[in-house]
Amino acid sequence: MKSSNSGLNRRDFLKVGGMSTVALALGATGVYSISGAAKGFAAEPNPTSGFGGYGPLVKDPNGILDLPQGFHYRIISRTGDKMSNGDLVPAMLDGMAAYKGEKNTTILVRNHENGTNSDYPVNGKNPWSKGAAGGTTTLIVGEDRKVIKEYVSSSGTIRNCAGGATTWGTWLTCEETRNMGHGFVFEVNPLDPENDMSKTPIRDMGYFSHEACAVDPATGIWYLTEDSDPSFLYRFTPNDRSQTLGSLQKGGILEAAALDELPATSASTFNTGQKFGIVWKKLNPERAQKDAKDLGCIQFSRLEGAFFSAGVFWFDDTSAGSGNLGRVYRYFPSTNTLELFYESTDQNELEMPDNIAMAPWGDLWIAEDGDGNDKIIGMTPDGNVYPFAENRLNGSEFAGPTFSPDGNTFFVNIQSPGITFAIWGPFARRNAVRQRAMGFAAPPVNLGPVVSDKLAAFAAEQGMSILEAAALERHGMPIL
Repeated sequence: MKSSNSGLNRRDFLKVGGMSTVALALGATGVYSISGAAKGFAAEPNPTSGFGGYGPLVKDPNGILDLPQGFHYRIISRTGDKMSNGDLVPAMLDGMAAYKGEKNTTILVRNHENGTNSDYPVNGKNPWSKGAAGGTTTLIVGEDRKVIKEYVSSSGTIRNCAGGATTWGTWLTCEETRNMGHGFVFEVNPLDPENDMSKTPIRDMGYFSHEACAVDPATGIWYLTEDSDPSFLYRFTPNDRSQTLGSLQKGGILEAAALDELPATSASTFNTGQKFGIVWKKLNPERAQKDAKDLGCIQFSRLEGAFFSAGVFWFDDTSAGSGNLGRVYRYFPSTNTLELFYESTDQNELEMPDNIAMAPWGDLWIAEDGDGNDKIIGMTPDGNVYPFAENRLNGSEFAGPTFSPDGNTFFVNIQSPGITFAIWGPFARRNAVRQRAMGFAAPPVNLGPVVSDKLAAFAAEQGMSILEAAALERHGMPIL
């Protein structure tokens, strides 16, 4: 995420958005329709919805959020507004996850990437560290996509950037820092605010500048990204892999990914002739980054988003590549295989990938963090690329993309001036088959890594995919 601890205030927001106070107030409680139809009535769904995109984006007359025809958005929360107890919504909205609540509600838990100073800090009653302005808030959202209740769920942390949802209904919030004794992962129960667990760092998950994390539900193993330069890819194997409340607090083993010659008896690949691949090297969690450097682990430029779907761990390196425009990787735990799925160039239709989410119907959605107006970009298993949303508040990034459990609502933040949106419309239906297909699809032709004939021949000789060979070659493996 972009490094900043303060966003635009409400007065600046009015200026940037080009709106009157009346228009903003209506937007906070009403529905913005991106179809031209009055009072939120949608146009007919695009027949290619979810399989080739939803059509061109329509300019938002309010200057906030462009969406395809037939979609609507509601601003459900803004920095500086009052929460249920009268406290103000904190600033720097970031990573987010959605859970199923009672009576058809959706439970959102949301990070705040504040440091130690903020005009809108997370004002908790039971902070881990006094003076730290970061933390998380919980939003209970009704069927009408309006907030029923909003409150602080953890506090006293710093630069809560991204994180990851557990399989048992809690949220791991990650500190993107190593300053002032901060730099840990905390587990937050969105329905049990500021309990002792929320201020107990999971130290075995490492002391480093955390970004995001995701769990493999089949094994209970977590994968973590680091927002630093250089940064490393970590995995955490809990001592207790029951995937239950409190299991992570029992510790575990932290490792970092490295490229090395594979042992002769390695079961990490289906082809026994393959010489090189991923190995995992054990670290001391209190000096994770130093150990990773000393052990020669893979050095990435600046890792960001992470998402696990249908047996595949997706993550991205937002400033990698010759043009510093980013890469997207996928890792297959079952075969211990790393692939370079996408590599940006000046001609690509995607810039500086950040947060990643898998849409319920199986498209990969990527939030940009580049210059100008950032977008939410979708990729299909068929190799199509399409924009779904464009942020009209120039220079402010998307953060925390997540879908409601029923797949009917897309929630996302604009980090500064601090807005949480609920977006709905003619989304495609849930499709588990396409989610699996995305994990094995070839990348869009114009976004995939360019490889030489020599590297392609080597990949064929070794029995590996070109995407795997590209990942090894980009990170210095002497495979030619």
